[in-house]
Amino acid sequence: MGSAHNSRTDDLTDSLVDHTEHIPSPQKEAVLEIAQRIRKAGGRALLVGGCVRDSLLGLESKDVDMEVYGLNAKTVEACLSPRFALDTVGRAFGVFILKGLNIDLALPRRESRTGPKHTDFKVEGDPDMSPSEAATRRDFTINAIAFDPLTGEWIDPCNGRADLEARRPRHVSPAFTEDPLRVLRGMQFVARFDLLADPETIELCASLSPEHLPSERLWEEWKKLLIKGQGLSAGLEFLKACRWLPHFPEIEALVDCPQDPEWHPEGDVWAHTGHCLDAYATQRTGDEWEDLVVGLAVLCHDFGKPETTFADTAGRIRSPQHDIKGLPPAEKFLQRLTRQKKILEEVLPLVEHHMRPLALYRDRAGPSAIRRLAARVQRVDRLVRVAFADKCGRPPIPPDDFPEGKWLLEATRQLDIEAKAPRPLMLGRHLMELGAKPGQHFGTILDAAYEAQLDGTFTDEKGGIQFLKKKLKDVASPK
Repeated sequence: MGSAHNSRTDDLTDSLVDHTEHIPSPQKEAVLEIAQRIRKAGGRALLVGGCVRDSLLGLESKDVDMEVYGLNAKTVEACLSPRFALDTVGRAFGVFILKGLNIDLALPRRESRTGPKHTDFKVEGDPDMSPSEAATRRDFTINAIAFDPLTGEWIDPCNGRADLEARRPRHVSPAFTEDPLRVLRGMQFVARFDLLADPETIELCASLSPEHLPSERLWEEWKKLLIKGQGLSAGLEFLKACRWLPHFPEIEALVDCPQDPEWHPEGDVWAHTGHCLDAYATQRTGDEWEDLVVGLAVLCHDFGKPETTFADTAGRIRSPQHDIKGLPPAEKFLQRLTRQKKILEEVLPLVEHHMRPLALYRDRAGPSAIRRLAARVQRVDRLVRVAFADKCGRPPIPPDDFPEGKWLLEATRQLDIEAKAPRPLMLGRHLMELGAKPGQHFGTILDAAYEAQLDGTFTDEKGGIQFLKKKLKDVASPK
């Protein structure tokens, strides 16, 4: 368990200040003022959901959720708008966002499923609903705890605090099955908070399917797993226990895929991937995009092994070209989650080249090979992170000091391409300045110029101009 978990509050009945201290200012002041204004108007405002759970774990909450009881949406808006800038797009559903404060305010709602799709819900606001009844519409008991910031009172009808102490995510009610996304929420909660799911909840999850869930909702939960999770392997084990791996066949294929026990004493590719992800989680930078790209590459890096693995005549298990063969399944997996072209462009090259740092180090490759690698992966520093996680995924073999990573990073620093691809020195304007007329041949010449630059044929603009002159001369006078 990480240090963040160890710092959680042990006494769940501490005073008011102990359970608002993890809300940063000016949110904390705003929360208290909101609660006071709502009380003055005859209602009650409670802290609910993730910010309460995180407070009990001793974690800081960036986003704060509050629920208002006893007042309708019109009255809530009139009460708060003189003091706060409100985003009222969700007014019809009783939802307000306090601009600039990351505070969401909602009235309790009754939701009932009307069909199989995630949009097939009837939603009705009910300001007269009690906090205890409202708690029953939440997913897990650890998210069904409310806290009154004015009185310090806990409203915990589902025994969420006890489940949090027991590190046990448990479904609130049979209504849990109304949203299959809750299975993936369970996955990332297990990974983030070092939890061990309740067996009845696991069986309930096994009865659900993501068939009608849009990719955007799946994507958000996988993102949270990779950006916030600590024990990522535990999150994947939860998914396996819930019998949800068939919905992600590229990951399911890793289970029982053998590896050479001398090189991989940890077991199959599934076990290896889990260890790699846990190692990645300890090395996150805090830059969410960078961590997401690297995390996805670590998750997908061995997707080619199930297709390529075999035992040779000596009984050694081999997976030749699994780095290259891993591209199609990695692409399928990513496309199932997101339409972001940038994700594919930045993750797939890391999958394809995740073995290159060690290969280049062993060959003591020169600047040309290193520049070419940087051009393909865009950021060598990302690739080194993926390779390090891969090397850490073989316990009990220690990763040692990862000499290939240190060597490659130092080489790219000297070439000024550690965190960027080599910038083409020759552009179309250079050809035009030499009197060439734009045409299809521009692309061919500039591609050749970039290849020559990567090879070290020229290293500055002056040398590039000489290269272009020769190319233009060759085009004008073909052999």
